[in-house]
Amino acid sequence: MKFSNYRIDEKIKQALDEMGFKRPTDIQYKSIPNIQNGEDLLAVAQTGTGKTAAFAIPIIDRIHFGKKTRRRKDGTKCLILVPTHELARQILAVFNKIGKYTLVKSAAIIGGVDQEPQIQALKEGCDVVIATPGRMFDLISQGHLKTHRIDTLVLDEADHMLDMGFIDDIKDVLYKIPKRRQTLFFSATINDVIKKIAYKIVRQNAIRIQISPKDPVSKNVSHFVLFVEMDHKRYFLERVVKENEKQKILVFVRTKVRAERVAKAMERVEIEALTLHGDKTQAQRTETLKSFKEKEECTLLIATDIAARGIDIADVGIVINYDLPTETENYVHRVGRTGRFNKKGFAYSFCAKDEKPILDEIQKFLNAPIEEIKIDKDAYQETLNIERDRKQDINAVMEEIEDFENRKKRKKKK
Repeated sequence: MKFSNYRIDEKIKQALDEMGFKRPTDIQYKSIPNIQNGEDLLAVAQTGTGKTAAFAIPIIDRIHFGKKTRRRKDGTKCLILVPTHELARQILAVFNKIGKYTLVKSAAIIGGVDQEPQIQALKEGCDVVIATPGRMFDLISQGHLKTHRIDTLVLDEADHMLDMGFIDDIKDVLYKIPKRRQTLFFSATINDVIKKIAYKIVRQNAIRIQISPKDPVSKNVSHFVLFVEMDHKRYFLERVVKENEKQKILVFVRTKVRAERVAKAMERVEIEALTLHGDKTQAQRTETLKSFKEKEECTLLIATDIAARGIDIADVGIVINYDLPTETENYVHRVGRTGRFNKKGFAYSFCAKDEKPILDEIQKFLNAPIEEIKIDKDAYQETLNIERDRKQDINAVMEEIEDFENRKKRKKKK
């Protein structure tokens, strides 16, 4: 079934056509009719399968119809709660594209940036609010965000919100919005704890949709693992980058410090790398993502797990787990940044000896082994030799500089 045959407004169909959306993905096909019928929903599907559009299309259609026919009073109708600023911005971009020709107005309410433009957007009238909990509660307490007309609550990346300790915030939101509402849960992964909480929030007859539960990662992604020593990972990253010069490559590391160190290591071999982590300001993170998305020369981004969820970066061809994630489910969210919307993607994991137990857990979670790339020992040794020679050259230069400085000091004493 094509979108052109769906029971949605022609203006939405026009926008979808311009976006290149001809047919719904599985999650969209199963979700849209149920949301249109007013059902509560618990939807689980792999990253990159179009979950945002699955709820954006019917929500925009419903609000647009209400405003067009004047059947709805003004005020915020839909609240979408998300765990990160980046995800809020991404969802806003999708709503703006799909709702481009409609009467629906959307805004992102997030911390880390000036609140005045957000307050102004609310004053001018905002049908859909995409928010992180902190700033949302601030604007509710200041009286700028009115919640009494909200009839749809969406929890996107619900599992991550609960992992980050937002459960109390979610409970507080439920007290501030009408009881008669539609509640939609969307996530890439789910466990028994989240399931239990979800069913307490949604109505008893909620619809559960789970796409490929035995395969939590898109089939468009090919997975490989390289067994390398921890100190040698940067050599292999250099090699992958230089062998895939025109590919956008997203590299995940465990800590903020490590992200900067790996970027410095790449800089020493004349490879430009952007970094994204929690020590960056919101403005810096936004600018970094913009550069990585839009600039052809920015092909390497090194990030912590702050970038693993919800970020739709077009044409990421390769994801590299420089460090394996300590949380098994984060592997799914990391590699979900590639192989999106029927495009082919590759996920490479650099596994050191100490990380082998983590790899075992990931393979168990995926219900499949990850194919090992056998490393050519001669090529490996050649790489190490090049690095050894490089270090010797640097040391020789440093010795020359030190010798020069010593001679200067001796001349001054004379």
